[in-house]
Amino acid sequence: QVQLVESGGGLVQAGGSLRLSCVASGRTFTSYTMGWFRQAPGKERELVTTINWTGSSTIYADSVKGRFTISRDNAKNTVYLQMNSLKPEDTAVYYCAAGIGSFGRWDRNAYDYWGQGTQVTVSS
Repeated sequence: QVQLVESGGGLVQAGGSLRLSCVASGRTFTSYTMGWFRQAPGKERELVTTINWTGSSTIYADSVKGRFTISRDNAKNTVYLQMNSLKPEDTAVYYCAAGIGSFGRWDRNAYDYWGQGTQVTVSS
């Protein structure tokens, strides 16, 4: 089992920045691909970005490319999501997820463990 706890969400004006953190506990953190998903009201949960177990490879959704950066610190069992130039359409609940062999897959079923989510609200 892996437990994931997100933090860092909040309310920010358009153009602002936030950094989300996700701390993992339980099984070996380095075994897992980590991803950030988001779900806006009335919409499907979508993959925002993912990072492989070493941190050497990342993938981003087109909607956040150039604005968001995922990183991980395996010594701290933590994955981060730096979000810059935020837009109102980035408003959603953001979820951290972990999976083995999940890198390169966009579907939520590829991930085995989920955090509780953290709300990000961007005002215009």
